[in-house]
Amino acid sequence: MTDQFVHEQPGTAEPASPSVPQREAIVDLATLAENAATLARHARGAELMAVVKADAYGHGLVPAARALVAGGASRLGTAVIEEALELRRAGIGVPVLAWLAAPGAPLEAAIRADVDLAAYTLEQLVELRRAADRAGRRVRVHLKIDTGMWRGGSTVTLWPQLVAAARDAEREGSVDVVGIWSHMACADDPGHPSIGEQLGVFREAVRLAESAGLRPEVRHIANSAATLSSPESHWDMVRPGIACYGVDPVPPQQRSGHPLLRPAMTLSAAVVQTKRAPVGSGISYGHTHVTDHDTTLAVVPLGYADGIPRHASSRGDVLVRGHRVPVLGRVCMDQFVVDTGDLPVAPGDRVLVFGPGDTGEPTAQDWADAAGTIPYEVLTRVAPRVPRRHIG
Repeated sequence: MTDQFVHEQPGTAEPASPSVPQREAIVDLATLAENAATLARHARGAELMAVVKADAYGHGLVPAARALVAGGASRLGTAVIEEALELRRAGIGVPVLAWLAAPGAPLEAAIRADVDLAAYTLEQLVELRRAADRAGRRVRVHLKIDTGMWRGGSTVTLWPQLVAAARDAEREGSVDVVGIWSHMACADDPGHPSIGEQLGVFREAVRLAESAGLRPEVRHIANSAATLSSPESHWDMVRPGIACYGVDPVPPQQRSGHPLLRPAMTLSAAVVQTKRAPVGSGISYGHTHVTDHDTTLAVVPLGYADGIPRHASSRGDVLVRGHRVPVLGRVCMDQFVVDTGDLPVAPGDRVLVFGPGDTGEPTAQDWADAAGTIPYEVLTRVAPRVPRRHIG
């Protein structure tokens, strides 16, 4: 025990300035705008609906939405109605589609706020018509066809009935069918046979709807991966999500011809404490890592409650003083430990968890790889208690 304490270094530092955040996520709005402009150019004439669900993938719903519209997005997409209503309260007036509403969702409020809504089934269409009657105005509806993902949307078998009911509702004055849409299952794997199959089903669904007399403003099926890799999927509008935030979901070896996108979020924190640990020291809960050399440890005040993946324990890296250093042991709820070796690291030093990668820091993709997940999850799980600072 005595030897262990001889090796330990004091971990106290002068109090940091109150203006220096302990942890923060910096979001570059100029980068978001440029990504939107890049995607709009790549879409070659198709409208750009920027998907801002899940608090704009963790980037801050309203600031991100404004930046993406400034960059060229003519429409916005959310999952739930509450997100769409927040955009309206912020004064954002471009068309907004909210596509995920269980029975009892605030449809009437959405209709009054001029939010586009989705209909997957006859039952949903009936509920939308009733809400439109209560609101005293027509509801703008995007009919969704399930082209082979077997998630939300009308089955091919029931599609003719949904189309006919929507046509009748249009004629009776309660509905405007402004969109026909679907979602792709494997667009991030260019060449996957399901891509062509889904596009074929979508073409037939659109043909049937138009032959029944529907004239939608937009027909859309392309997510981020399809926007980047499948120009034949662009139709009237593309609907990228993760690409707006600077992540290309297609594997690097299959990105030929893709535009360059830039990650917009940088997650960082200040070192809380450093200490010298001798060989044989068990680190963090469960002692899942034991040091095989004398080293300096640094405590970083971010944990799984802040969105750091616990599955990246002993697998993730961070950047401190210009060097990539590894996470040691389990990620805890509020903190994790990194091995800084013999670097002159001190409390208050900034640790870059992930960012664009410009200075050698890991990216969200690097953390996703370490955790066995996808960068979508890494970005969206950055918790609300991590302050966002919007720049640019």
